[in-house]
Amino acid sequence: MHFPYSTLMVQGTTSDAGKTTVVAALCRLLKQEGVRVAPFKPQNMALNSAVTADGGEIGRAQALQAMAAGVAPTTDMNPVLLKPSSDTGAQIIIHGKVRAEMNARDYHQYKTIAMGAVLESHQRLSAQYEAVIVEGAGSPAEINLRDRDIANMGFAEAVDCPVVLVADIDRGGVFAHIVGTLSCLSESERARTIGFVINRFRGDIKLLEPGLDWLEAQTGKPVLAVLPYLHGLFLDAEDAVQPVQASTGAFRVIVPSLPRMSNHTDFDALRAHPDVDLRFVRQGEAIPPADLIILPGSKHTRADLAWLRAQGWPERIARHLRYGGKVIGVCGGFQMLGASVLDPLGVEGSAGESAALGLLDMVTEMGLEKRLQLVSGSCAFDDSGAPVTGYEIHMGTSRGAALALPAFVIDGRAEGALSADGQVLGTYLHGLFDTPQACAALLRWAGLDSDNTVDTAALREASLDRLADASRPLLDALVALRTAARAPG
Repeated sequence: MHFPYSTLMVQGTTSDAGKTTVVAALCRLLKQEGVRVAPFKPQNMALNSAVTADGGEIGRAQALQAMAAGVAPTTDMNPVLLKPSSDTGAQIIIHGKVRAEMNARDYHQYKTIAMGAVLESHQRLSAQYEAVIVEGAGSPAEINLRDRDIANMGFAEAVDCPVVLVADIDRGGVFAHIVGTLSCLSESERARTIGFVINRFRGDIKLLEPGLDWLEAQTGKPVLAVLPYLHGLFLDAEDAVQPVQASTGAFRVIVPSLPRMSNHTDFDALRAHPDVDLRFVRQGEAIPPADLIILPGSKHTRADLAWLRAQGWPERIARHLRYGGKVIGVCGGFQMLGASVLDPLGVEGSAGESAALGLLDMVTEMGLEKRLQLVSGSCAFDDSGAPVTGYEIHMGTSRGAALALPAFVIDGRAEGALSADGQVLGTYLHGLFDTPQACAALLRWAGLDSDNTVDTAALREASLDRLADASRPLLDALVALRTAARAPG
């Protein structure tokens, strides 16, 4: 087919309106139609990130969208990534590499420079692909951020592309969201908004139709599609921890929901495992008994260590170990397992040193260089030698006697650590549960006797195909809209 848009942007009336999934659906549909397509997000703010083959870092949602398009993810697909380190500050990543740590006000001034990187990446993608499907960020109605905007209408105006506006009906107020958003836009921004998508609908469409007719009459713009609420999709979350569905699994795994938790998608395979009951324990919640405790990655290890102490986790972990439980630390969680974490340069905040949990004989020192690498190897914590693949994203370096007993062998080198008593395992490897053999070996080490495995890659592919099937009316409407606009007379 011929897709009549070289660049099409998908914006949302709110955060989590469904922009990511609509872009992924269009990318998969166009791939199925033989169109060379790439995803693009000018600016992303997320702690879930992915590593590209060339050693850069992008938002994990763009890596998922690249999978939908059937192409390898590159740093051009997300040229500006903001990784929050506090309520007012973030690490600024441009074209996959760390540029600076900035507060919100300084970054607002920096946006004129960031826009140059955005336009450069878009130009490269446009030269390589027939179509570029762009995801906005948050909402274009954030008028306080309109000056120097690079994430929504500021980008659309700069490249002169049409915009589709997505609204989530499941959260309520969908007509007010759409009409209110349009009222906050400038005349030219409203003009480039070509239509709406009502997302996550469940119910009788006949009952919705009077509202759709009113909306089209009120705005003069079409409702391009009403997309259904799809239960059970296995797709990487952009940032927020998704609610864990009730599980019948008997093997209990708990993860502290750290305030600055990063890459919680590491545990998606455990969410889907039929024998596992995975729970994220939030602030103020009682810490339940478990078979396995996992400390996740963190964007600010020392601050999250302080949070763990305030929530009573060290005492709970110590008791868990006394009763024979197992503990895994991933990336920042691995650093927390050592004796101390040093940050002499103030890489993650104020300079200083924090006592860690003391479960592994090692110390970690933060440095300015971030390690970004796709890796593969094998498990060393048991006799299985099971294969494992994943990626590393961290700025600290760990050293100490604990590293003499590694958890994995990665690209020929020892990686991570296993305590002498075999109860505590630490690794810098993200995605370690995504390889079915490694996941099975880790759960077996932790005490689960099961033959069940989870193939996360197959689950993602099946979910993307299902998402595309449900979104076919949107693609048809987009093509028909442009065809009608070009028709004579």
